[in-house]
Amino acid sequence: MILITGGARSGKSHLAERIANQKIATCGGNVLYIATSLATDDEMSRRIEQHKLTRPAQWRTHEGYRQLGNEIRQQSAFFAVVVLECITTMLTNLIFDWAGDNDPDHLDYLALERWLEPQIDDLLKACAGSQSEIIIVTNELGCGIVPEYPLARHFLDIAGRVNQKLAQQANEVHLVVSGIDVKIKG
Repeated sequence: MILITGGARSGKSHLAERIANQKIATCGGNVLYIATSLATDDEMSRRIEQHKLTRPAQWRTHEGYRQLGNEIRQQSAFFAVVVLECITTMLTNLIFDWAGDNDPDHLDYLALERWLEPQIDDLLKACAGSQSEIIIVTNELGCGIVPEYPLARHFLDIAGRVNQKLAQQANEVHLVVSGIDVKIKG
């Protein structure tokens, strides 16, 4: 498993796509691209379309953010490489699913994290058991200021702990800064 992290617009996606293309050029096979974003408005729809244009047409795309461990188990035998883009977007979507219409200032964040933990553990278990090369993209959120609002602070904490779990299991970890890849593990 390869984990790629960095800030927004750092070049993480480009690196993931480049590594995936190198892997299939060397070993053959095809790529499954798991896209976790939702088109919640016109601007996000344009971003998603722009991402699609950067990927090779022969790559298969699965759009979703739930039960990704199951998706990897079911599909990885058919693909040499699986790219999961991105963990922080997946977490955002899952958190909003869990929270529903409740006031974010009054959520039970401990219960939320207990709800998320088995899903992350299942994803990691699926990655560990996969025959495919798994490339996971996530955002490094810990380099900025501590957010003003409780939801943002708790999201920062949750994403940081999830990223730590991913990095611990990954064979390689890359940090991308301003388009420059710095391999920090493996």
